[in-house]
Amino acid sequence: MTEQPQWPGVVPYVDYYTGAKRILVLHLTSGNKMLANNPGKLPPIASIDGRQYVVYWGTVSFEIPAERACHVSVHVEGNYIQQAATILLAPGAEQVQLTYATHYTSGVGSLTLS
Repeated sequence: MTEQPQWPGVVPYVDYYTGAKRILVLHLTSGNKMLANNPGKLPPIASIDGRQYVVYWGTVSFEIPAERACHVSVHVEGNYIQQAATILLAPGAEQVQLTYATHYTSGVGSLTLS
């Protein structure tokens, strides 16, 4: 029998980890009107401790470790990796909310606590 996810609709943590977990809510926004009008054209790629997930613009939730640090990064991939942003989350039991934003005029992405 397969183990049921603790939180339905949340991407489970896939690396081996037996400690407590918490939820990361990631809000993915784009300042690029071409992406906003055609969200499947260049989807964001979220990485949790090095595991990459092609996700969608909007809000997505992940299960992450609570008892150790967790590395989160997001970027957009076209002809090359662009708009990259990264953060190392400290351990903690509370849910974490991050907002990823693209800034196409500067070529920089940002990842901030919400």
